[in-house]
Amino acid sequence: MAHKSTGVQSDWSASQYLKFEDERTRPARDLLSRVIFQNPKNIVDLGCGPGNSTAILEERYPTAQIVGIDSSPDMIKKAKSTLPKREFFVQGLESYSPSESVDLFFSNAVFHWLKGGERFEIIKKLIGTQQPGGNFAFQIPYNLSEPSHVLMRETAVNGPWASTLSDVDRDEFQSPQEIYDQLKPICSEVHIFQTDYFHPLADHKSVMEWVKGSGLRPYLDPLTPEDQESFMEIYLGSLEKAYPKSVDRKVLLRYPRLFVVAVKG
Repeated sequence: MAHKSTGVQSDWSASQYLKFEDERTRPARDLLSRVIFQNPKNIVDLGCGPGNSTAILEERYPTAQIVGIDSSPDMIKKAKSTLPKREFFVQGLESYSPSESVDLFFSNAVFHWLKGGERFEIIKKLIGTQQPGGNFAFQIPYNLSEPSHVLMRETAVNGPWASTLSDVDRDEFQSPQEIYDQLKPICSEVHIFQTDYFHPLADHKSVMEWVKGSGLRPYLDPLTPEDQESFMEIYLGSLEKAYPKSVDRKVLLRYPRLFVVAVKG
């Protein structure tokens, strides 16, 4: 995702998202390194965001047909300007259906935004359109239990905006066991792994700027500008208590991500 909007209220900001482009693109590179299909001809980047994930696909598979879709017009606008020779479309995952068989579906931080019950219905539907041997690769942040996200929820329920934000929490992602059990009946291989990234950020405000490009957006979008400022002030104070400063005064943000590479049976 990078990302990708699928159910948040307003359009995503490509510039805010790309403030940490290197850090956000690294998991996409790690996911791509585990893709099993060596020479896919048709690739779809699901939730391509501003095109940073599409660019690494192009780097590895320069002769492949690569299409990017995202439900955010701002993200697609940025992707088209970054990779003008590739095709990008504004398209939500819920209604997307490929026009031809796809060798590799690739998704960098998107599916966690969908409702829990929708995720694998969509993934299995898309795998069902692939030929045997096709790959479906995705990674998602696996961090709802991290202080950065626990404190968002605490700030949301303890302020004057509690009723406004009563239904913005995203669903917990399925466990590795649930993922395996969902995909194995239609896949010959299901590979699942987790990586914990530790990002040294300049300060606690940088942690907040990071999540403003993704996880914090559903909490801020429904609020008035005044309440947004108040929310961020309280949230920042909580971050300062939760994350110690390192020896170089930076803040180390732990960021777990879950990776899945499935091969159509």
